Amino acid sequence: MYYRFLITFLLMSIALFAQNKNSNNRDLVSTFSIVARDAETGELGVAVASRFFAVGSVVPWAQAEVGAIATQSFMNTSFGWRGLELLGMGVSADEIVDILIRSDDDPTRRQFGIVSSTGESATYTGKNCIPWAGGRCGENYACQGNILTGEDVISAVEETFLKTEGTLAERIYAALCAGDAKGGDSRGKQSAALIIVKEGAGYGGYTDRAIDIRVDDHKEPFKELGRLLDFAQMNYLWNEAWTFHMQKDPKMALPLMEKAALVAPENPDVLYDLVAIRCAAGEIDKALETLEKVVTLNPNLKKQACSDSDLAVLHKNKKFIELTNCK
Repeated sequence: MYYRFLITFLLMSIALFAQNKNSNNRDLVSTFSIVARDAETGELGVAVASRFFAVGSVVPWAQAEVGAIATQSFMNTSFGWRGLELLGMGVSADEIVDILIRSDDDPTRRQFGIVSSTGESATYTGKNCIPWAGGRCGENYACQGNILTGEDVISAVEETFLKTEGTLAERIYAALCAGDAKGGDSRGKQSAALIIVKEGAGYGGYTDRAIDIRVDDHKEPFKELGRLLDFAQMNYLWNEAWTFHMQKDPKMALPLMEKAALVAPENPDVLYDLVAIRCAAGEIDKALETLEKVVTLNPNLKKQACSDSDLAVLHKNKKFIELTNCK
């Protein structure tokens, strides 16, 4: 009887040890995510959250006019760049799932979602991912998660994405928050991230990274991600406007810069660039009106204005001289 008890105790101890070891394994990126495309703008994006440090450094992958991927669970990070390469070659999302799984050394514990630049999607959850684990996909989206409080987390992510209006960033952020409201990662919260790509949308038009925000370690990562997103969406408009300005296209730049200024009406740096673009567009009176607010918000910008070639058309203007004290 004693030996039976001892054997049972040892087996239970081994099982508990294995369970604890798995739950603390740094290779385990247990999370929930949504990968998506905006059919009108061509934007592609990924939003992800987890009880894992810096989840944004490992899960989301995206390339403009190619596709987006989230790779998680006991993840194989090569699924990200390899999946994008295959999408770029024209391989379908379902075929990519088969290719990645066939070549993997531990496919039953992988999880990932794919959306192509045409809106084709696929999601995969290995049978040994820690429950609750699963995913859903449809045209322009794939959502998936593991170690969740229940299937209703992913149901909420999917439903919210499909019903929410606004920019792609706003829609996938809302979907992520909806999943969290249903319980999200059963272990709790720690990090979150959101990326949006579009051809030439990065600063100066040199990259495709329109929005790239991360919360690596925070008690309320969803709230913090939302705060960053408000600024990031303004910055997205600002970057696009300035890119058109640098390309000598004020007609395209001006409406984007005006939208950025509406989002951040008290940001002197945003307003300063609006002055420059209004000068390029020939809107001198409006440029001076905006400049007056700029130097009120930040008097230190007076000196910059005096030597800025983008404001050269104003340098001999009487009101400009009064506002800046330029000699």
